Amino acid sequence: MNKTLIIVPTYNEKDNLPPLAERLLKLPVPVDMLVVDDNSPDGTGKIADELSGRHPSIHVLHRSEKNGLGRAYCDGFKWALDRGYEFIFEMDGDFSHNPDDIPRFLASIEKENADLALGSRYANGIRVINWPLGRLLLSMSAARYVRLITGMPISDPTGGYKCFRRRALQAVDLDKVRSNGYSFQIEVTHKIWRQGMKVTEVPIVFTDRFQGSSKMSRKIVYEALFMVWRLWIQNGLRRSPRK
Repeated sequence: MNKTLIIVPTYNEKDNLPPLAERLLKLPVPVDMLVVDDNSPDGTGKIADELSGRHPSIHVLHRSEKNGLGRAYCDGFKWALDRGYEFIFEMDGDFSHNPDDIPRFLASIEKENADLALGSRYANGIRVINWPLGRLLLSMSAARYVRLITGMPISDPTGGYKCFRRRALQAVDLDKVRSNGYSFQIEVTHKIWRQGMKVTEVPIVFTDRFQGSSKMSRKIVYEALFMVWRLWIQNGLRRSPRK
């Protein structure tokens, strides 16, 4: 077993999963891959099983139904912690996150002795490909909104390309993580940051999916709007980590 695990939640990603697995297997650093599939009707779960049968470093966690990004990641985190992984990644299964960035995440988290390395689309400039202007403005406005309400000094708090150190996830009660859409990214990062743990940002280029469809919805946006205020209240109305 390698000490690094890449968690990839999937729902109808049959075209993207095989080439993504191939890219991960060819990385210059050894990694394991966990596919968390939500019973994809297009057969993604079966493809994941076939890949796992051929490659010992690929694992599959089947869930009975589509139950949200947050729940998929929390199940993956628990699986990883139970098996002793030290570095645990979140990564999209649609190639919007470049697998070649993984060594840079690992180098950054170790050099900075950080608890969480977060891939940022907006640190030192804007690096987003294939997004309409409205989607870009929504994302950047959400980042400013999160910083304003919570005080969390992160340029891209909604980003979903992350590397957690084991101790960071152990410090989070995963059963009490309430959000399930993209606001899940904000909530978990805030729970780590407000405990005084170190969060570092790694500049990345984000390329929106060319195959399949986006999971963004109005419900996900509303969940994020209200959840940020709950995090501020949970932190005792502080805009800084607890001492």
